[in-house]
Amino acid sequence: MCGIAGFWQAGRGEEHPLEILNRMGTVIAHRGPDDSGTFHDNATGIALAFRRLAIVDLSPHGHQPMSSISGRYVIVFNGEVYNYEEIRKELGSALWRGHSDTEVMLAAIEHWGLEAAVKRFVGMFAFALWDGQERTLHLVRDRLGIKPLYYGRADEDFVFASELKSICQHPKFSAEIDRDALALYMRHNYVPGPHCIYQGLYKLRPGCILTLHATAAEPTVTPFWSAMDAAKQGMQLPFRGSDAEATEELHQKLLESVRLRMIADVPLGAFLSGGIDSSTVVALMQAQSSRPVKTFTIGFDEVEYNEAVYAKKVATHLGTDHTELYLTGKDALDVVPLLQAMYDEPFSDSSQIPTYLVSKLARQRVTVSLSGDGGDELFGGYNRYLLTRAIWNMVGKVPLPLRNMGAILAHACSAGGIQKAFQLLQPLLPGVMRISNPQDRAQKIATYLRARNAEDVYLQACTHWEDPAQIVLQANEPDTFCRRFEEASEICGLEQAMMLTDMVTYLPDDILVKVDRASMAVSLEARVPLLDHRVVEFALHLPLHFKIRNGTSKWLLRQVLAKYIPAELVERPKMGFGIPMGAWLRGPLREWAGDLLSSKNLVERGLLNPKIIRQRWQEHMDGSKNWQYLLWDVLMFQDWLLKASQREVHAEGCQILSL
Repeated sequence: MCGIAGFWQAGRGEEHPLEILNRMGTVIAHRGPDDSGTFHDNATGIALAFRRLAIVDLSPHGHQPMSSISGRYVIVFNGEVYNYEEIRKELGSALWRGHSDTEVMLAAIEHWGLEAAVKRFVGMFAFALWDGQERTLHLVRDRLGIKPLYYGRADEDFVFASELKSICQHPKFSAEIDRDALALYMRHNYVPGPHCIYQGLYKLRPGCILTLHATAAEPTVTPFWSAMDAAKQGMQLPFRGSDAEATEELHQKLLESVRLRMIADVPLGAFLSGGIDSSTVVALMQAQSSRPVKTFTIGFDEVEYNEAVYAKKVATHLGTDHTELYLTGKDALDVVPLLQAMYDEPFSDSSQIPTYLVSKLARQRVTVSLSGDGGDELFGGYNRYLLTRAIWNMVGKVPLPLRNMGAILAHACSAGGIQKAFQLLQPLLPGVMRISNPQDRAQKIATYLRARNAEDVYLQACTHWEDPAQIVLQANEPDTFCRRFEEASEICGLEQAMMLTDMVTYLPDDILVKVDRASMAVSLEARVPLLDHRVVEFALHLPLHFKIRNGTSKWLLRQVLAKYIPAELVERPKMGFGIPMGAWLRGPLREWAGDLLSSKNLVERGLLNPKIIRQRWQEHMDGSKNWQYLLWDVLMFQDWLLKASQREVHAEGCQILSL
């Protein structure tokens, strides 16, 4: 795992390009503390910076920027291509200098061409490739968006980097907030790609190649792989085998995916929550390892947030070398001041805190850790896939005027009232409709009552602030998310459309961002075997009954796991990787939050509507409502904005420039 950055100058500025490059590389040193390098071509103005976390081929032969044998290409590469040995053999007796995947990538590109070579790569990658012969820059991002890559303009210069903090070091970059992107953030708790919080910058879409020629004013972006296209093929040619055949095919694909991701020249382990996804990954690792796999779990004293007890049972059964660490509330709270140094954009998935803590724990013993991310989107794991149709079947029978009245009443009810009502109703509801912490769902219930169809229910399930235009002043929210869902709905039925939409939005822009930034903050490489594109493509060929059956999610994945672990060790209600945020905001975080949400701080920048936010804050403080998620969205933005304007330098050495 590494960090990359660079630019293509239209004209020489006051600073020497190497000085700019060094700054752009230094601020992402956490992504690659083992080595650094730069490349600058004075004749063309192209400049590349690299930070290395050495994983495969620890020798100087793995140094980047790396040139191809012919000298035509220069590459800076973040990630891993796991099948590089196979490609190396296919290329034959080339003049190999070392044993890195980077060198094999360059040889493959020279032999087959860029797009044909990339289609052969199995792995996670974001790289910049300079073609000196054609005077062309290419940026490439892996199929699922596991590795990040930003690009855009700093005045007339073209810039790119793994993290925004590098681009902010470019002297011509003007960090102006995009209000429309901010509105998207308030709805989703992350900024969906290709949008970026800064005007003029973008996220390269997963599975795409950006190409910029010396003679072109703007780059072109073309896909080499698309989840939507793969889903269309899957629907046209669905898997028609038996349950046993489906189980064994998935089993073999996962064994191979995990095997490839265990290749490393440094210590390796895995995150283990004790849930279906991480337990499957660890079980397959242990089945292919001659020694106990190192596994890591963090625990909390609060029972409703603690998964450590389940993870320990799984680790004991599999015989892993297990490390668990129980954290106090203070341990988690101490992470809050560090968050803005990890996430260059506003990002308010509160599981960012435990993800960082488990990464920090793992980094004490390993340099690479496998995770179970992706299983929910591929195999139907989120509760919304089970609840959406059930909710609509229930509320859709009630006339809309009555539902609108119910929504008004739900909004008016206090959190305590909702809690008492659900205590009375829970025994009368079918199992799929029963939820924990119903006070957190009070406002969701109101929005569901106003739904026009099942699709509305899903879209509301993915929404934080229901009307971001009321919160973000002078904003026009793009309809990015709705368009992706409409596209997915044309391909497959409701449940599969929800999974597909999450795969192309929530997965790359929330889940994978969280894992990448949290792990890279401590120089840990996180690998995600469930997101091997061959596993993904197989999942997209599966009819729904292989994913959800008789109210059970991840049905097929559970069949694979059952080969290794008794069902009773992993069967439990789904838990988010969460923290008791609502209580913290009323307790130890109250002063910090109250300051950020003061009328003065909200008014100062002229970006947010202070009246609505202050009302939510007061209702949360007096306990009449639970607005923890909406308030955390605003708090993470306000804190991000404060750090940006103050030019604070955090412990990781990451500087965020003022706006």
